[in-house]
Amino acid sequence: MDDSLQDVAAEFETDFFVNETEQTASTSKEVNVNIKIPSSKTHCILVNPKQRGNPLLKSIHNVPWEYEDIIPDYQMGLTTCALFLSIRYHNLNPDYIHERLKKLGQMYQLRVLLVQIDIKDPHHVLKNLTRICILADLTLILAWSPEEAGKIIETYKIYENKPAESIKEKGEASPYLRLIQVLTSVRSINKSDAMALIDKFKTLNGIIQASELQLAEIPGFGLRKANKLYTCLHERFCR
Repeated sequence: MDDSLQDVAAEFETDFFVNETEQTASTSKEVNVNIKIPSSKTHCILVNPKQRGNPLLKSIHNVPWEYEDIIPDYQMGLTTCALFLSIRYHNLNPDYIHERLKKLGQMYQLRVLLVQIDIKDPHHVLKNLTRICILADLTLILAWSPEEAGKIIETYKIYENKPAESIKEKGEASPYLRLIQVLTSVRSINKSDAMALIDKFKTLNGIIQASELQLAEIPGFGLRKANKLYTCLHERFCR
């Protein structure tokens, strides 16, 4: 880790992980008038005016948005917010995200750090940002373009009040359909291939026990596809 990033992380830990007894020492009558609270507007995405000109705003079409004087860059709900950061900008200004998090404090329940990947080799920087996210209770989300970043912000707003079940993958009910689902998860195996395999070998165990030559005899297969399926079915799960 670079010395500058180490200093940022160290200072970050000091600022954000204050002893709980110190935090509760103040009485409930004391009010800091400078502390902002999340805006109560819920009909749209709220955008910090400092994000004016960010290309990702052009990709938000399915929900309304408007500028508002808020601490985070985006507020997608009363309990959800996002800070936006590009890797290139972070390399030039490593203290920026630290200062933003100091201002954000412990506001919001779901706090997203939306990072746009705009350099060729981001792995070292992402490792440091991941550590900061763990310490600050942030969810790290990556985007590879402004368009993708905008859609991520938009999706958070669309699913703001929807139950978790609405985004869970729905599995097939019957064993036959589940087996087709499993087989088609193998690259190059389509639904027709899966149905032909089941018709020939009857069960998953029968397919696993088949040789490469037997698999190659299935209509639409051939040696290459048979080899891929055989390798996948007999590959060890752990290396």
